[in-house]
Amino acid sequence: MLRALTFKQGIYLEENKTLTSDKPLKKASRPAQVIIPLLQHIGVPCKALVKRGDHVDLGQKIGDADDCLYAPIHSSVSGTVKEIRTVLTPEGKLCEAVVIEADPEDKLAEGISGKGDLEAISPEEIINIIREAGIVGMGGAMFPTHAKLSIPEGKKAEYLILNGAECEPFLTGDYRLMLERPEDVVYGMKALMKAVGAAKGIIGIEDNKVDAIEALQEVIAGESNIEIKKLLTKYPQGGERMLIKAVLNREVPVNGLPIDVGVIVNNIATAVAVADAIKKGMPLIERSVTVSGPGVNEPVNLIFRIGTPIEDLLADAGGMTADAAKVIMGGPMTGCTQPNLDISATKGTTGIIVLTKNQVEDFDPQPCIRCARCVDACPEFLMPLNLANYAEHGMLEQLEKYNVLSCIECGICSYVCPARRPLLHNIRIGKAEVIAKNVSSKQG
Repeated sequence: MLRALTFKQGIYLEENKTLTSDKPLKKASRPAQVIIPLLQHIGVPCKALVKRGDHVDLGQKIGDADDCLYAPIHSSVSGTVKEIRTVLTPEGKLCEAVVIEADPEDKLAEGISGKGDLEAISPEEIINIIREAGIVGMGGAMFPTHAKLSIPEGKKAEYLILNGAECEPFLTGDYRLMLERPEDVVYGMKALMKAVGAAKGIIGIEDNKVDAIEALQEVIAGESNIEIKKLLTKYPQGGERMLIKAVLNREVPVNGLPIDVGVIVNNIATAVAVADAIKKGMPLIERSVTVSGPGVNEPVNLIFRIGTPIEDLLADAGGMTADAAKVIMGGPMTGCTQPNLDISATKGTTGIIVLTKNQVEDFDPQPCIRCARCVDACPEFLMPLNLANYAEHGMLEQLEKYNVLSCIECGICSYVCPARRPLLHNIRIGKAEVIAKNVSSKQG
């Protein structure tokens, strides 16, 4: 019997996963038009490789860059480029996007095919396949996967951990992938392990997903170098640092990375995308998403084409209820509220959560009562009340001194605050200002 592992701090949340946990993944309706942002990753935006009037095929590369931190963009439909225009991403950034009117053919781009036997593919070739497929971290962070797999000189990956925690409320897309495609989860994991030279692999899964644990245990039976670790259902168990602490009892240093303690962490959906890229040669043009919440008529798990407008995906979930009041892209703790419904779902879209009027209330933040609930719960052992105060007053030196960049923006501090103070909002602004200052000083 596996013992449930966990980390210090954190909180227990109402899961709200039963709305979709028993809903198998199904194909979303094919959109008549996709709006594909050229920035769907951490790093530099891609430049368009197509222009208005061009015909593109399914899986054709339409955006690329010449940098180490980027991921190519591919067309998720076959059709005609209607225009290239500036759009707002789900994260609130402005970037160029390729607007494509879909045709009924879905003609596959030339050259897309399987890459052969995994045993015969070198680590360097695996990383190149992943880069050319445009694969990013699909837990929401969208860090280019090929960059994460490029181990710095002097570092070594002892373990590759596959993150199957899916700790945010409502979200069940990774859970359904583990149930429905366990062989591809493990195949993708083996490819990632080979790419970084990791001798051991661990799949971490929360204990509210017992059937997923059983499904993957069947697949890894006989695999001496892969094991499953059962995790306590707690938020944010899926954070990289929390996951590493729980399964290996190793602590990533402040301002450090998992590779500093010999670990690479990837998401379940990322592993499946890697399997598709090697087995079929398919770039990342679709992914799973949970469309759920009390403001949705028929909560569902979908496989959608990248660039599909939110309103199309909501239509596949039976539309919104009459009292729907807020649409969140991502999970309710870390996601971003969307200003309109024509914004596109992207490679990092894990969920579309709709809340109702009685769940969304206007309030005036009250003065901090120094209760320290945010300090007691913070999984990074920070002092959110002080960081938010420093950010509010532009005290950048104090923000750096007290490690604001270690904040993983999990949202716990705002959630537990009895004074309803916008702690995370202020900390995000402070982090952005500190990063901008550091970039400016380096350039100067």
